[in-house]
Order: sequence, then C-alpha cells, then structure tokens
Amino acid sequence: MPSILITGGAGFIGVNAAHHFAERGWDVAILDNLSRRGTDSNLAWIQERCPAVRFHRVDIRDDQALAAVVRDERPDMLLHLAAQVAVTTSYTDPREDFGINALGSFNVMEAVRLEAPETFVLYASTNKVYGGMEEVPVERGDHGYRFSALPLGVPESQPLDFHSPYGCSKGVADQYTIDYARIYDLHTCSFRQSCIYGIRQFGIEDQGWVAWFSIAALLGKPITLYGDGWQTRDVLNVADLARAYEAAWEHRASISGQAFNIGGGPANTLCLRDLLGFLEEELAITIEPRFGASRPGDQPVFVCDIRRAQERLGWSPEIGVERGVRDLIGWVRENRHLFDFLSA
Repeated sequence: MPSILITGGAGFIGVNAAHHFAERGWDVAILDNLSRRGTDSNLAWIQERCPAVRFHRVDIRDDQALAAVVRDERPDMLLHLAAQVAVTTSYTDPREDFGINALGSFNVMEAVRLEAPETFVLYASTNKVYGGMEEVPVERGDHGYRFSALPLGVPESQPLDFHSPYGCSKGVADQYTIDYARIYDLHTCSFRQSCIYGIRQFGIEDQGWVAWFSIAALLGKPITLYGDGWQTRDVLNVADLARAYEAAWEHRASISGQAFNIGGGPANTLCLRDLLGFLEEELAITIEPRFGASRPGDQPVFVCDIRRAQERLGWSPEIGVERGVRDLIGWVRENRHLFDFLSA
C-alpha cells in the first residue's frame, strides 16, 4: 500500500485523516510540533487506535529538521495541513502567521523538491484566498445570507484577492503549491477548503465555530455572535474531507498543478443563528447569545461551488449537517473531561 506523511498530523483534521488512511492499509506518518491545544490528546488517540502510525515532533519552520523527515520517509503522498488557522490571530501576530503558513509551507515544498520529488503534495488551502468578494451581490434570506447571482456557490474562476494576514499567508502557500508543479514538474494540488467540522475538533471562539458553539452549548458557556448572526457558510464533515483527500490521490495524474474548492456546497449550508436553534432543539436548552461587532474580514456568506471536484475527483459530500452536528455533540458528551480547561 502507499505511504503518506501528514504535517499538522496531530491536529483535528490531521488525526482524522491519519485514521482514515491507516484504516485503509496505508503506511502513515505524522509530523507536528504539538503547539495547539488538544494535539496531545489527539496524538494519544491516534497512537492507541493505529499503533503503526509514526510520529515526528518537528516544527515546519525548521527547514533542516523537516527536510530530514521527508528524506527519511520519502512518502508517496504528503498531506500538508500544518498551519496557523485563526484570522484573528493573524491580525495580532502577523509575523507568526507568516512564519508558519507562508515560510513553513515554502519549506515543505522545498523539502519535497530536494528530497522526494516523486511525492504527491496536497495542500490544505482556504476559501479566504478569494477575499471579501465585495463586488458579488449578497442578499438576506430566511436562513442567512446568500449570493444573489451564485446559486451554486463560488467557483475556482473567482479572482484571488487575499484579505487579512491569514488570507495572504495561506494564499502565498496556495500559489507556491500550484507553481511548483509548473516550474519544477512536481505533483501538487491545492484544496481551497471551506468550514470543516467534526469529532476531535477543539473549537475555540476564534476558529472552528461549529465545534465551539456545540461545545459551549453543552457546557453552558457563553456564546458571542459577532455581527448580526446571519453569516452563512457551507460546512463539510471531516470524514467527507478525508475521502476527498484520498480521491485526490487516486486522480493525482490528472489534477497536478490545479486548485479545487472543497466544502459542503449549496446542499450543506448553515448560518450561525440556525446552528444555535438546532442546538437548542437537540439539547433542550435555551441559548441567549451575546452580540459583538463584526470582525475584520468576516464575509456575510461563503459557499463553495464544488462541481469541479465532483466531476474531476468523483467526490461529493455524504454526511448531512444534522447528522454531522449530532455526531459532534455525541463526541463532546463522551469526552467532557477533555474540556476541563474551559472551567479553569
């Protein structure tokens, strides 16, 4: 079976991807610096369930250590997930954001170019590379905002327009990933991911809102809506995302040097207020959110047009929003001890 190296492999998406590939017989190695809350727990979880998974404690900003791992592993596929993931954090510490997302990703591409040029690199980019899209008309519906003229969502042909330090750093890596296929004939692909949610997601107020609302609702913590609460996103369960990663591998020869929008698509949209309503119903509670000012770079709506991925990867989401959020609630219930830090 093929081998895979996952950077950021102890993160929420990373351990779910590692589990997905290990369960299918892949030889799996993960790389992480364990700096993010929850990564120690995630690492213990994946090592317990998949003991053959190898772990390298490395920061992708350390180009020499990273290159050594790539040289030793020589994976068939490298899934690059390691990142600084919060837009708000990028505002307060743009140097840190650049070092991880831009320079760290450059180090990944260089390590592959120099040490394992046959490796297929799949980069987890973001829909933030499209910026605020202020020129695209938006209207309010009964269940949040929607694009007036894009009923199927934002296509890959939408012009790039990096907003925020986070958008810039992720956009830089997105473009390096694509260009290394052109210039150095590497095998690469960029997934411009929308809102990903699911089990083992330690959501916080600044990032991972579906998980954060679910966790906060279950534990009776205050929830703040920044803006009017009608902001709408397409959401994708992490299990469906892992399937998309495997589909990219299966079609690697035909998709190298390309970017794909990967999200729940129009069939899996959710606005903040509707999620709170769903949680109230599921948990039989009343949620009275606080309200704060809109945060910089927060789009009223973003929904991916996923037709290109459906056509070229043979992939579509299978897990609906209600089922996915119920699974997430169940995981939080079963693992309340992992959230003791919220009571500190």
